[in-house]
Parts: sequence; structure tokens; C-alpha cells
Amino acid sequence: MTFKGINKVFFLGIGGIGMSALARWFRHEGYPVAGYDKTPSPLTNELEKEGMILTFEDRVDAIPFEFTTQPEEVLVVWTPAIPKDSILLNFFQAHYQIKKRSEVLGMITKDFYTIAVAGTHGKTSTSSLVAHLLKSAGKPVAAFLGGITQNYNSNLILPGKSKEETLVVVEADEFDRSFLRLHPNEAVLTSADPDHLDIYGDESTILEGFREFIRLVDKKGKLYLQSHAWYRLGENLGTVGGIREYGLRSNGIHAENIIAKPGMFQFDFMGIKNQIKGLELHIPGFHNVENALAAIAIALDHGVTEDQIRAGIKSFRGVKRRFEIHSSIPGNIYIDDYAHHPEEIKACLSSVRAMYPTQRLTVIFQPHLFTRTRDFAEGFSDSLSLADEVVLLDIYPARELPIPGVTSEMLLVGIQANKKTLINKAQVMDYLKESQPEVLVTMGAGDIDRLVPGIADWMNSRTKPTVA
Repeated sequence: MTFKGINKVFFLGIGGIGMSALARWFRHEGYPVAGYDKTPSPLTNELEKEGMILTFEDRVDAIPFEFTTQPEEVLVVWTPAIPKDSILLNFFQAHYQIKKRSEVLGMITKDFYTIAVAGTHGKTSTSSLVAHLLKSAGKPVAAFLGGITQNYNSNLILPGKSKEETLVVVEADEFDRSFLRLHPNEAVLTSADPDHLDIYGDESTILEGFREFIRLVDKKGKLYLQSHAWYRLGENLGTVGGIREYGLRSNGIHAENIIAKPGMFQFDFMGIKNQIKGLELHIPGFHNVENALAAIAIALDHGVTEDQIRAGIKSFRGVKRRFEIHSSIPGNIYIDDYAHHPEEIKACLSSVRAMYPTQRLTVIFQPHLFTRTRDFAEGFSDSLSLADEVVLLDIYPARELPIPGVTSEMLLVGIQANKKTLINKAQVMDYLKESQPEVLVTMGAGDIDRLVPGIADWMNSRTKPTVA
């Protein structure tokens, strides 16, 4: 597949975070762009402001007229999140050239030097850090990200005028084996924990999927491999040019003198050839320090100076819904996070505990997917037990139909918190006003984000005595 002869692009599921980044890229390249999504959102509103034509009706007559006159000149991009019985999907499959998002992104990476960041968790923050360190140092970088960066207020970062030297940073998503369509010159693997078992079936199969991804890396390229991921994958990783191990306690690239402070983590970067001491990372979390290690190592390899790295790390403002601090008032701390896997929850809550060790920690969690809840029920209960108080919402189904017997209540039994309960979204604000949390964390990959603005306003406006 090439883009030759393509004059317009239509996106089925344009409101998705990965799809919208791709839509923005085509719009920047001069293509008329239109798309469909199930419901409006702040992101779809932004796309419309940028000149894209959007519809929220799954009907053939909702397709803009100019996208119907010459179907052979229209590329339709779709995501597996679109239901198979979608009227638009079936129409496009019958009459248009239609490609998955991963196929189209793969074609783009084939044309540029590509740095791909994969992993069960950590890939959005790590890829955003890589892109920011390169961009802030003046390198020509384009980045397709799985979240909205705070520094650029977008999931797409664009390069300067020189396409020949452009470095493309891309988040390599393991869902639906999408990352196997990429053409990485170098790669990062942040983690290799089991997930998406509805796609892979079992743990050994997803691990083999990560090995397949590693084998795609250019033979002359580098692989930055997180210590525990390397342990899980074993030694049969192909003939990539060089593996560089990293991790908080790695024998390779690692961090020392980590100090957790409210709103910031300080640490020393200990690389193979370079040591950079006293770095200040204003997106807290031990896991974010680890993510920064890989990003710093890549930036150094691409000629970014130590002074530029120090400034870039300090200026990085993170990604929306990744350890995003909405209130930092003592006694009124509010953090929102996208965590939807037991290991992500554990990493986030451990860091919150380190930052606010004496304060009562309340967590509101919305499980994501019936299959994930079923497959990792014990892990969810264990990780949520790090909180003093746990509030569970109903499972967000996303693309799935309910599974008999799989509910949020099945997690409640194993949670060892001092206080635990199950409520619905409409009850959240009343619950918070009764509970008066000191440190509050909301978590989940569903529509819990719709509650965040209201919670943030309330947490920032209420009065409460300062906690010692």
C-alpha cells in the first residue's frame, strides 16, 4: 500500500486517541479529513476546530458528499474498536479501500527513521518523554502518541521543514497485534506483563508477541529493554544490534538517589557513559523515573547534551491522565491516572504513598473491560489494597458485552483496605462530600475522566485544615 492516488481520508473511530493523532497528521499533510465516532468529546471538538468534518451518526447518508463522489481516491482508516455490525464499516468495506490504523501508521514509519516504544504499560509517558527531549533540544521530531501531552496540548508533535532528517517517535500498541506492522529503527520495551488476553489467549502468547516486535527492530538499531521485561522474555530476542538494559535497580542504565517530594521526584541518571545528577522530574512517580531513564539514554544517543536533557526533564509537564495532579493543596490532594492494569495501579499508589506517607489515601477505580477484570481480579484486589479507602465503580465495557458473574463486586471481596464500597458514577460527588478525602486518586481507562473536572473544582475550592 502507498498513499499515491489518495486525495481524501475518512476515519472510522476518529475520536480515539491513536486515530485522532493520525487524522491530525493527514490534515497537516494537506488532505481533507472527515470521520465518524459514536459520541462527541472534547477531543472531537478540537478536531472539528482544526477543520475536520465529523459525524456521530452510523448512517451512510451521514458521509460528507465530497467523500462519496470518487471512492477510489478516498482512504478509509478504521479501528477494531468499531463494532463489526457498524453500518458505515460494512459500507466502506464493500465500496472503498479500507485499512486498519496500524497498517497506515506502519506505512508512515517505513518512510522515516522510527523510534518505537512498546510495553504493557509506560509506553505513553515514555514516548512523550522521548519526543519532548528531542523536540526541546531542537531535533526535527514527529510523534504519534497515545495521550495528550501537557507541553504541546496534542497527541501529535510535528517536525520542522526538513522531512529527510525527521525522527518519528511512535507508541507501539500491542492491542490487536498492531505493533507488528511498524518498521522501527530502534525501540523501547517498558514492560511485558500479561494483558489483552482476549486477543492473545494466554501469557505465553503475548510474550511471544513482544518477541516478534523486538525482531522487527533494524539489525543495526538499539533496543532499550526494561530489566523485568528482559527477565520475562528470556534470551531468544533475535539479532538486534545492541540491547541496553535499564531499570530503577538495573545493572545497566539506572537511577540513584531518588527522592520523592510533593509534586516532584529528584534523581541521578546513571548511564553507560554518562551520569547526570540532580535531575528534577515534575511528573511524580517511581515508574516515571524509570520511564525517564530510557528517554534520556535515547536522547543522549541522538546528540542531545546533558544541559539540554536537564532542562528538558525539568520542563516536561507529562501527559493528561498520567499521574496528573489537579489539586496540590495540603489536605486536598487530587491526582487522576489512566491506570487500568494491576501493575499500573500498584506503581501509581506506591508513588502516592511515598509522596504523602502520613495522609489518608482514597482511590476511586473504574474497572475497564469484563475480560480484564475477570483475568486479573486477584491482582486488582491486591494492588487496590495499598489504599486506605477504595471506591469501585461499575465495569466500563468498551468494546465488550457483559460476562455473567463478572462485576466490580468480585474485586471488593479481596480488597484489604480499611474501608471499601461500590457505588455508581452519579453518587461520586455525594460520596466525596461525606468522606472528605485527604489524598484522592481517580483511576481507570473508561469514561471516569468525565468526572475529573467536577472533582477537581470541588477539591480546589473546599476548605480544610492543613494536614501535618
